[in-house]
Amino acid sequence: MAGSAKKGYGPFTPRERRLIARLRTPLQVQRYLNRLPYNEEPHGRATLRSFRGVVRHGRAHCLEAALFAATILEQHGYPPLVLSFESIDELDHVLFVYQRNRRWGSVARSRDPGLHGRKPVFATPRALALSYFDPYIDFTGRIKGYAVVDLRAMGTYDWRLADTNVWKVERMLLDYPHRRVESSSRRVAHLRKRYRAFRKANQDRKPVDYQGRERWTELPRGHW
Repeated sequence: MAGSAKKGYGPFTPRERRLIARLRTPLQVQRYLNRLPYNEEPHGRATLRSFRGVVRHGRAHCLEAALFAATILEQHGYPPLVLSFESIDELDHVLFVYQRNRRWGSVARSRDPGLHGRKPVFATPRALALSYFDPYIDFTGRIKGYAVVDLRAMGTYDWRLADTNVWKVERMLLDYPHRRVESSSRRVAHLRKRYRAFRKANQDRKPVDYQGRERWTELPRGHW
């Protein structure tokens, strides 16, 4: 649901305001994030940076990218909604989600090509979430639940512009009730076997040939 109304730019720096003015649509935000290096959290120092932190450091992991997208697109009328995935290996994933013409799409950043954004073509959040099921299967991953969360539920907590890590967002998402995703273990085993074979045969490149690939947004340049 894209709106034309803007919220005030009061708390933003001039650099942040220029970026917000330039990135007006989910696709523009996705393209911007695609050009940023993925935040690998070097030297074992975990981070959870706000929009301001991403702008300052010029890199983002999945949850940082979701907060970046939510902050910018909120200024252009999109509610700050994120979709949180739970995986059996506890390597969870978070993306920004939105509606356009009553269809759901997403903006996301990941180490894996299939976990980036989706075009706004899905009838429900569940349909959008299920589009990630097959690409989530790797050596250990498997989606077991998802939740759509409005970050405004955090009240005055400053997840948008904090200069420090915003760990409270991660804790809130971990505690939030997720809808269970049922799946066939046989199908998962088949997908995992195919994933392993692809990686072995392609010098550790990652697969992108999945059903529904035409519904993905553009991918960053990467080793896949």
